[in-house]
Amino acid sequence: MQPSERGGEAARHDRPVGRRAGFFAQGLRSMSIGRRRELVEADHPRLSITRQCELVSISRSSYYGPARGEPAENLELMRLIDEQFLETPWYGSRQMTRHLRRHSHQVIRKRVRRLMVRMGLQAIYQRPKTTVPHPEHKIWPYLLRDLTIDRPDQVWCSDITYIPMRRGFLYLVAVMDWATRKVLSWRLSNTMDVEFCIEAVEEAMTHYGRPDIFNTDQGSQFTSPRFTGLLTAAGIRVSMDGRGRWMDNVFIERLWRSMKYECAYLHAFETGSEARAGIGRWIDYYNADRPHSALGGRTPAEVYEGTLNQIRMAA
Repeated sequence: MQPSERGGEAARHDRPVGRRAGFFAQGLRSMSIGRRRELVEADHPRLSITRQCELVSISRSSYYGPARGEPAENLELMRLIDEQFLETPWYGSRQMTRHLRRHSHQVIRKRVRRLMVRMGLQAIYQRPKTTVPHPEHKIWPYLLRDLTIDRPDQVWCSDITYIPMRRGFLYLVAVMDWATRKVLSWRLSNTMDVEFCIEAVEEAMTHYGRPDIFNTDQGSQFTSPRFTGLLTAAGIRVSMDGRGRWMDNVFIERLWRSMKYECAYLHAFETGSEARAGIGRWIDYYNADRPHSALGGRTPAEVYEGTLNQIRMAA
């Protein structure tokens, strides 16, 4: 067979596959990201996981273990940086370098800055506006100032944090109800992409409906048109913290502090599955069994469900 004949034969063979792929892609539009993820087969005989993820338009992070690529010494430094940042979120790379040196770690600022960037950490102080945002990434106004927030599903908020592992690290995103502090959904990922944030929001909306306002920081995942488009399409108003103003989203910052001291730092998770199980148990405990001082000693789940029942009865 001549080369041109072989090429023609391959093209004829690929046409049915292409038609099926096009039909399949159209059907994907009605599926949630979580459902699309279930379509990927780890042991598929012909298609790699990478190719399957491309076909169903999801990221690969859910199918791999914790992010690595850093030597053990850097992973230990990242854990120490994360722990200190919970105590002093105003520390930039310069002050964090000084802190590490005081504790006998011979590091230079360039190294600390690189690790903090990889962890997604940025000091809370205000900075001059020296860069122009991506034209497709609109920064939305902060809508919660002077707003009385006193009922479930009035305001939801979301944030991403770094989770140290024994041999790597993961990123955790959570969706929280502002008034009751209940965690509505969460996801782990080994990359800071928008996909796992969208999955978390879709899960929360599936189980709890939708809020009036959704508040986040100005991270690129949350300013992505795909993320904000999901919210606006559902009729949700988008709110974003001021740059460097961690207090604008203070309740979820406090969640991270509790979760890390009570779970992540106590358990050196080996694998992503261990982390998912351990964090899942802690969030279940936090929602249903952990009394909250700001809620009068009640749990987030008790306040969330109790307040909704009162609203229904009053209606």
